[in-house]
Amino acid sequence: MKFKLRQLEAFQAVARTGSVTRAAETLGISQPAASRLLSDFSKSVAVELFTRKDGVLIPTSEARYLLSEVGRVFDSLNHLEELNRDLKERTAGHLRIACLPGFATALLPKLLAGFLEHRPGVRLTLEPDRPERILEWIIGEQYDCGITDGFASHPAVENIDIPIRTVCVLPKGDPLAERDVLTPRDLQNSKIIHTRRDSPFFRKLHKSFFEEGVELNSWIEVRQFSTACIIINQGQGASVVSALDAEQFRGQDIAIVPFQPELHHRLSILRPVAGSRSLLALDFLDAFIEALKPFRADLD
Repeated sequence: MKFKLRQLEAFQAVARTGSVTRAAETLGISQPAASRLLSDFSKSVAVELFTRKDGVLIPTSEARYLLSEVGRVFDSLNHLEELNRDLKERTAGHLRIACLPGFATALLPKLLAGFLEHRPGVRLTLEPDRPERILEWIIGEQYDCGITDGFASHPAVENIDIPIRTVCVLPKGDPLAERDVLTPRDLQNSKIIHTRRDSPFFRKLHKSFFEEGVELNSWIEVRQFSTACIIINQGQGASVVSALDAEQFRGQDIAIVPFQPELHHRLSILRPVAGSRSLLALDFLDAFIEALKPFRADLD
C-alpha cells in the first residue's frame, strides 16, 4: 500500500471543508483533480472515507482514525522542513568537540557561550582528554573536530597547525618578574616546571638551554601548561608556557614575561577526512581560529 503526499492533502482538505470543490480551491487544483486524488486514496486504504449528509461530506469513523494519523504525518513533515531550514542556517544540529583538558576550562567555555547564543537549536558535546584519545576519536569519526598538540600525521585525519607564542611565567614576587624579557641564562637558577620529557615542546625548551650553555633545572614535569601556571600561582617555580594558557592567569599572583629565543607551541585542529562535512563545525572552527589571533606567533 503506497500513498502519495498529494492524496493525503486532498483527504485532509475534504475532511476539513466537507466539499471536494472547496478542498480543490484550498489546494489550488481543479475539482476533477481533487476527486481523482480522493478516489485513488480511498482505493488504497480500501475503506469508505465519507458519507454525505445535507450536501456535506462527513468523515466515517475509519476516516477519522486515519485523519489523526495523517495529521501526525504533516506535523512531522513541517518539523522536518523547520529542521532543514535551521540546519541550513546553522542554528540547529549537534556539535561534537574533543579537546585538551586546558581548553575545556579556559578559552572554549566563553567562546562556546557566545557561539551558541544565536544558535538555540544546537546541542553540544565537549569532551576533554589526552592527545592520544582525541586522535582515536577523530579517526573513528566520533567527533567533528579535535583540538590537540603534538600531532604528527595520519591518513584518516586532516589538520590545521597554528603556532602559538610562548612566554615565561613566574610568581609576582620573583625578582626576574621585573625584567622586560627572559632567556634560558636568566632562568638557570630557577626551579623549572615543564611538560613531559617526551613532548616536542620540552625538546625545544631543553635545546634552548643547551645552546646557551646552561642547565635546565628540572623541578616538576606536567602534561598541561595550565598545571604549571596553577603551581606558580601558589608562589613557586618558573615555566615557559603558551601565551594562551598564561592569559587565563593574568591578574592573579603570576607574572607574564616575554621569553627569548622564541619557542612556538604548535596547536593542531583535527578533522576526519572521511564522512560528510558539518557546516556547523566549520562555523565553529572559524570562530575558534579567530579567537586565537591574539596568541598566534605567525601574526606578530
